[in-house]
Amino acid sequence: MATATHGTYTPQDHRGLTFHDAARRFAEGADTPRAYLERCLETIAAREPVVRAFVALNEAGAREAADASAARWRAGRPLSPLDGMPVGIKDLLETRDMPTEMGCEAYRGNFPKRDNAAVWALRQAGAVVLGKTVTAELGGSHPGSTTNPFDPSRTPGGSSSGSAAAVAAGMVPAAIGTQVGGSIIRPASYCGNVALKPSQGAINRGERQATSQSTHGVHANSVEDTWQVAAEIARRVGGDRGHAGLMGPASPPLPLRPERLVLVETAGWRSLDDASRTAFEAVVESLRALGVAVLRRGDHPLIEAFETAVADASAIGGAITAWENRWGQRALVDAHPDGVSERAKAALASAEAMTVADYQGRLAEREAAQLRHGALAPMADAAIGLASPGPAPVWSGDAPGRPLAARPTGNFVFNAPSSMLFAPAVTVPLMAVDGLPVGVQVMGQRGEDARATAIARWLLGAVKPVVV
Repeated sequence: MATATHGTYTPQDHRGLTFHDAARRFAEGADTPRAYLERCLETIAAREPVVRAFVALNEAGAREAADASAARWRAGRPLSPLDGMPVGIKDLLETRDMPTEMGCEAYRGNFPKRDNAAVWALRQAGAVVLGKTVTAELGGSHPGSTTNPFDPSRTPGGSSSGSAAAVAAGMVPAAIGTQVGGSIIRPASYCGNVALKPSQGAINRGERQATSQSTHGVHANSVEDTWQVAAEIARRVGGDRGHAGLMGPASPPLPLRPERLVLVETAGWRSLDDASRTAFEAVVESLRALGVAVLRRGDHPLIEAFETAVADASAIGGAITAWENRWGQRALVDAHPDGVSERAKAALASAEAMTVADYQGRLAEREAAQLRHGALAPMADAAIGLASPGPAPVWSGDAPGRPLAARPTGNFVFNAPSSMLFAPAVTVPLMAVDGLPVGVQVMGQRGEDARATAIARWLLGAVKPVVV
């Protein structure tokens, strides 16, 4: 069991920065969006030198937007419940007022001066786009500079590292991330966030349509803020082409107590550390004490068949994504051979070793797993599992002369199934292991984002947090 050098986190005591309660104060005249923003900027000034969550800030533009929001609140005409909310945007998404460099030297100075669909929607809702958050290079596994807010010797997770850390450090109440394998849910687990990785296609990705299982999602410190951000984006720009978009209420779903949950172990269960396993089993026992039936592999052949289908989810999703990215990344490497990391080049080489038949085979495996997941729908309200394989690992950089670390931002073994299944997943900060956050995730059937969110909200209110 690892020992945290700085970790002091307990889920029952941690009070993250939220916005929905502040918005009520705006309406009452007890607070203003400008004052709220200035508090965020004070926190950034204090914590950014160590956490390093941002690659760019637009303080002047944010202050102007906050002042405009304050005028709307005074007039009683806010654009949405998000009006005045400072937000961070993962630096994979284009922003008209800040560069988009994607954590990659080859994109240094890239400034398309246009907004991603989700960013445009947030501005239309009155949100204050404060800065660009650090991403792992090209949204892959090569880490950026961000550290974990609870222990700077540890990774915040990836690839949405800056978004998760900025929210956890109280710099902003919400931030946009993206996920292909585990890039929203895992950093949320490591940083103690609530996060929504929606159903595939539920939030319009704008220009980022290259891969078949990439999604935009939200990091925040409450279910209320998480859902409201996702809902306001979807209300304005819908989902990806050919998709209906996020389905559910305009306001956060009310807590929903599940009758039955399927516990999904995944391939990560066998290598899970004892402390994290103990903490999660305590959560399961709390659920049973609250009258929730928790089914697991061995309880029904369909659950066992599902576990078998997702056992290789990391490799399946990884291969599909690598194949779909290979042409764009090959062009990038050819144009900027010194501007892409060796870790990204190794991933490209692996993709280029694939054949069309390999890709077709992985697609068939993904479709089969989705069918197995659908077969569980009559059995339970949702699935529950760990959001990461324990607390965030220590990361001090690659050692010169030694092989590159395989997963410097952590293992996404517990996240790969929801990505491959196109299913919604919500992280719930219910556990602390050695003074560091470890999340529980609720995974719903595809399109049941609101139900998964409602169950997550119930968990936060009903289940006693576990500290080991």
